[in-house]
Amino acid sequence: MRVGVLAIMLVLVGAAQRVTPDPESGVTEALARERVRRVSNLRYEVSFTIPAARQQPLVGRAVLTFSLADASTPLVMDFQPDRAGRLRSVEVDDAKVDVRQVNGHVILPAAALRTGDNRVALDFNAGDVPLNRSDDFLYTIFVPSRAHLAFPCFDQPDLKARWTLQLDVPDGWETLANGEERARVSNLGRTHLQFAESEPLSTYLFAFAAGKFSVEQAQRNGRTFRMLHRETDAAKVARNRDAIFDLHATALQWLERYTGIPYPFGKFDFLLMPAFQFGGMEHPGAIFYNANGLMLDESATQDQLLGRASVIAHETAHMWFGDLVTMQWFSDVWMKEVFANFMAAKIVNPSFPSINHDLRFLLAHYPAAYDVDRTGGTNEIRQPLANLDEAGTLYGAIIYQKAPIVMRHLESLVGAGAFQDALREYLTAHAFGNASWSDLVAVLDRRTPEDLAAWSHAWVEERGRPIITTQLTASSGRIQKLEFVQRDALPGRGLVWNQRIDVVVSGTDGVRHLPLQLNAPRVDVRAAQGLPAPDFVLPSGGGIAYGEFHLDPGSLAWLMKHLPDVPDALTRGAAWLAVWDAMLNGEAPPDRVLALAMRSVAVEMDELNVQRELTYLVQAYWRYLDADQRRVNSPPLERLLRDGLEAAPSQTLKSAWFSALRDIAQTPAALAWLVDVWKQKTVVPGLTLSETDYIRLAEELAVRDVADARLILDQQFERTKNPDRKAQFAFVRPALSASAAERDQWFGSLGDVANRRHEPWVLEGLRYLHHPLRAEASRKYIRPSLEMLREIQRTGDIFFPKRWMDATLVGHQSPAAAEMVRTFVERLPSGYPERLRRIILSSADDLFRASRIAR
Repeated sequence: MRVGVLAIMLVLVGAAQRVTPDPESGVTEALARERVRRVSNLRYEVSFTIPAARQQPLVGRAVLTFSLADASTPLVMDFQPDRAGRLRSVEVDDAKVDVRQVNGHVILPAAALRTGDNRVALDFNAGDVPLNRSDDFLYTIFVPSRAHLAFPCFDQPDLKARWTLQLDVPDGWETLANGEERARVSNLGRTHLQFAESEPLSTYLFAFAAGKFSVEQAQRNGRTFRMLHRETDAAKVARNRDAIFDLHATALQWLERYTGIPYPFGKFDFLLMPAFQFGGMEHPGAIFYNANGLMLDESATQDQLLGRASVIAHETAHMWFGDLVTMQWFSDVWMKEVFANFMAAKIVNPSFPSINHDLRFLLAHYPAAYDVDRTGGTNEIRQPLANLDEAGTLYGAIIYQKAPIVMRHLESLVGAGAFQDALREYLTAHAFGNASWSDLVAVLDRRTPEDLAAWSHAWVEERGRPIITTQLTASSGRIQKLEFVQRDALPGRGLVWNQRIDVVVSGTDGVRHLPLQLNAPRVDVRAAQGLPAPDFVLPSGGGIAYGEFHLDPGSLAWLMKHLPDVPDALTRGAAWLAVWDAMLNGEAPPDRVLALAMRSVAVEMDELNVQRELTYLVQAYWRYLDADQRRVNSPPLERLLRDGLEAAPSQTLKSAWFSALRDIAQTPAALAWLVDVWKQKTVVPGLTLSETDYIRLAEELAVRDVADARLILDQQFERTKNPDRKAQFAFVRPALSASAAERDQWFGSLGDVANRRHEPWVLEGLRYLHHPLRAEASRKYIRPSLEMLREIQRTGDIFFPKRWMDATLVGHQSPAAAEMVRTFVERLPSGYPERLRRIILSSADDLFRASRIAR
């Protein structure tokens, strides 16, 4: 009996002392699911005191109120600041509580909690990493899971909360937040502001900015828009102001009509930052943009004008797709991005009635998607994710460029009307909540007989693209059989990609468009049988089909000679994508592709195609020709570009031709002419160069070591008036130096995270450090850059790891550089993150191909 009592007592003591296992670093899916089960009705009241001096800590207080379904175990919050931050005190229901901090979490003891309503107040010094602090401004970036690097919170997308913010800032600073400003009090050189409570938002969408900004305001369609910026060129602001406001108003109006849901977040403000890490970030009521994408120079190209309209439409579409309805977990982050890009393509069309929008969609999405999807580092659209600390690695061209192509295919399968109706149902059902891909598929599945599960498996849940080969048999001047054979690049997988395509068959009797559903390993184009033998067959000719296309030999040979003669601009654009792939696959020599591009761009009439062909010219010249071939081709190529610049009928086209000439120029004559342009001794008729243009020209001249390069850089620094551009120029300048020791010192400084705070500056410097003209000298930086990648991913924003590798490898084509990367990948330790390995392979793909082709 005594033994039994003792045993029971030991069990009770053990239960009392049992400790819940410590949470892992980051936010695991298991932790997120456990918190969603327990926490509801969440609200944040957050306040920050922002000092005038960047070196001083930013002090904050967060008060959380929530309902707790189960108070029997500790509750884990997230807080992982850098050295600037620390937790100062915690109160639960007004009583001070001792908490444990472990692996970037704050663990609230079960004894301090209760089932039902709870109130937790935390005083802290904020972490600096996601606050982007400069001497006279700061702005937050909390995507994808970086809010807890600044303040304590539940940092996951499916614990939406209402947010109330207070800011205390130096007098003279302007502010921006999700909610509308409700109160303002100034005293003793400080201003205290209170903002209205927001609608339910995920932590990554909570945002604020404060600093020395100029403010523009405008009325459109009864709504007030407010724009904050740091541009000092008043003429530039005046030139862009109305277009920026108009594009936002147009996008809002279109989305309200398409979704049937009024704009859901009240006020609409936006901030333009000169070195913003992304094109834009969709915080409700407070969109942040990269200023360079919206405040365009007079020399802006048509592509830049379209890009501005697209990024505005993209971020505005996020108000519905991502903000109103948010993914449940970041494995579905692609959903918000695909719909933002997909809707943006629709929204932009009416604002540019003279543009071939099918061609625009093709050139804006397919080349960038192929640049990743053809590589060994490609990834699925919908990727598994165990921990949010890896969520940033999900972003890239597959989400932003391939996914909209796939969504257009889905709209085609379901039908445009049914597709819109399904999206309205989906948005209404999950408004101010969270949803997953399966929720949308269920809504779409009721509206189509197609097997969406199989379709989704191939297009969304698996990686890669189909390899599609044309098999053409002709006899007696007629087509006997035309087939397309698709296969999977990955052995043993056996995927079939179902897509409806528009096949172009062109011959002496004209051009025919043959619709076809490519839904089997081998598909016979019966409509082609008996047609006259064609000059070429292009399965992607209608700008729809997606894949790696291997044309029949006759079609490829004809296009290599006569591509400029193809009458339709969209088909010419699609043909260029096919020819470029053929070159990368070793089916067309780079020097012949360059010669074709030179013939083609000289007569091309569509500005979108001109810009694409000029891009291919520059890429082929630097990446796929060796030094001897470049020397031979430089004089005629520079003459072509000078002639094109003089003949271009518009400033947008002149800017495109001038940029290509600036980027390619190598002969003494061309460089001397560019020096005179920089000195403003020579004026390009019809082209107005901006401060940004002169900075870029000075940098390109310096990397070519022209005479007086140092003096040009000195004078350009003095000529630069905008303080933000001046600071960026000063940061990049050592990477341009003719001194190897100075370049070494600059690269070595990037080992300190503080010197990587302005990521666009770092990337610009890296691109010059690794310019093809300095490739041999810069090869020594490749391995240390590879070794830094994990640190770059840990400390940088979402696009930085891929862009870091791209900038590192872009100027290299040597077998030695390729072997260096291959060896590094082959010797990666077993625990190395797979997504980072894929980033390396993706960024190195052009290097691998160039090291073979250019030889």
